[in-house]
Amino acid sequence: MRVLLVEDEPDLGTAIKRTLNQEKYVVDLVLDGTTAWNYLDSNWTQYTLAIFDWLLPGVSGLELCKRLRLRNNPLPVLMLTARDRMEDKVAGLDAGADDYLVKPFGMEELLARLRALQRRSPQIQPPHLQIGDLTLDYATHSVYFQNILGNKQIVSVTTKEFQLLEYFMKHPNQIVTRDQIQNQIWEVNAEATSNVVAAQVRLLRRKLAQIGCDDLIETLHGIGYRLNLSYERK
Repeated sequence: MRVLLVEDEPDLGTAIKRTLNQEKYVVDLVLDGTTAWNYLDSNWTQYTLAIFDWLLPGVSGLELCKRLRLRNNPLPVLMLTARDRMEDKVAGLDAGADDYLVKPFGMEELLARLRALQRRSPQIQPPHLQIGDLTLDYATHSVYFQNILGNKQIVSVTTKEFQLLEYFMKHPNQIVTRDQIQNQIWEVNAEATSNVVAAQVRLLRRKLAQIGCDDLIETLHGIGYRLNLSYERK
C-alpha cells in the first residue's frame, strides 16, 4: 500500500507518516499542493490512497481532488481539515473527497478511516493476495505457502520484504526492472543506494529457499526480475 500524504504542518505530517509506516504503508510526505500534483500528474509511481490537507501552499487539497476527478482518477482521498462546518464538509465531498476528518484527531481514528476506504474500494486490495500456493495475508502482514494437505508454512518477512514480494505477486511472470521496483516500494525521498533492490531480493530469496522455493524469483541479468510461476518447489 502506497500513500501520498500532503500536509503542510511538518510535525503533524511526520507523526502521521510514522504511524502509517508502522502499519506497513509506504508513505510519500509532501508539504505543498503543487509538488503533490506533480507527483500525481507524472505517473512516476502508483498510489493506492491519498491524504490531503484542505489548506495547502500552492494547490489546495480541494483543488487536488477536483483535478483528480476531472481526469476520472478513482484514487481514494481522505481530506484533513480544521473546517468543521457542514457546508465545508459538503464542499469537500462534492469536490471528490471520499472521507473527511476534522483536526484534531487521533491516529487510531485516522487508521480506521483508511481501513474503511479500503473496504469501500475493493480495487485497492483484497483481504489477501494469492498466487499458486503462495499467499500474502494483509490482515496479519504474514506470508505462507500451503501444501496439498492444507498445511501452512509461515515465512517470516520484514516490512520491505513483504512489500517486495507483494509487488512481484501483482506482476506474475512479468519482467520488472530495478527502477520500477525502487520507484514503487521505496519512498520518493528515500536515500536508496544503487544496489538496494538487488540486496533486498537476495534477502527475500534466502527466506523463500528455506521452504524450497529457491527459483521463485528469477534474475534476468541486465534486464530485471520475474516471479517465475513455473518453478519447481524443492
